[in-house]
Amino acid sequence: MAKSAIEWTGSTWNPVTGCTKISPGCTHCYAERMAKRLKAMGQPNYVTGFELALHPRSLELPLSWKKPQTIFVNSMSDLFLDQVPTEFIKQIFDVMRRAHWHTFQVLTKRSKRLMELSPELVWSPNIWMGVSVENADYTYRVDNLRATGAQVKFLSMEPLLGPVNSLDLQGIDWVIVGGESGPGARPMQEEWVVEIKDQCLQAQVPFFFKQWGGFRKKKAGKELQGRTWEQMPKVRQHQRQVQLGLM
Repeated sequence: MAKSAIEWTGSTWNPVTGCTKISPGCTHCYAERMAKRLKAMGQPNYVTGFELALHPRSLELPLSWKKPQTIFVNSMSDLFLDQVPTEFIKQIFDVMRRAHWHTFQVLTKRSKRLMELSPELVWSPNIWMGVSVENADYTYRVDNLRATGAQVKFLSMEPLLGPVNSLDLQGIDWVIVGGESGPGARPMQEEWVVEIKDQCLQAQVPFFFKQWGGFRKKKAGKELQGRTWEQMPKVRQHQRQVQLGLM
């Protein structure tokens, strides 16, 4: 387990590392930059840099973490890459099911494969499934997510690269929005964020604004219209009570 600086999670678990670019949101991939640094540091899971690698020895790690955690799964990859064997994905889902005291957050851009494999997967309540949507061209991923058996569904609209005027939030439990950060960061317009926030408020979907981004993201901050927005899925409190044995 690695503690995470990502504001909407607590830690990360990477039984798969490495990825390939699939859409504009991948252009300045933070995971690719990090993998190169880890390779240079001699980290054994990154001897091939950002090439796809499976790590069976990491599979059952969450079962040894006794304190309940919110865990971002495969922050350094995409679980639904075509090259990841279906059986390995099923093994990961089985570990998540058995580690019921944790909350697992899975995020993909490969929403078509996610939708196709969904009937073969066991969707326990502690598995939150999300898709990335960087602009209006990729809202079909939301439809694919909606067709899955995930009990908690969320959107990560980061980096937000354009307006999304008509966002169908039916069946969606949470929306995260953020600007791109790091070298070459592309700007995000305030009206794009406000429009999504307003759609979330109207649909009564929790809204989380992560950051404005930019090369100096800390300086840009995360206030939107004079306040911070860090709403979480409504299921979170109930799940936490279950995890702690209070229900």
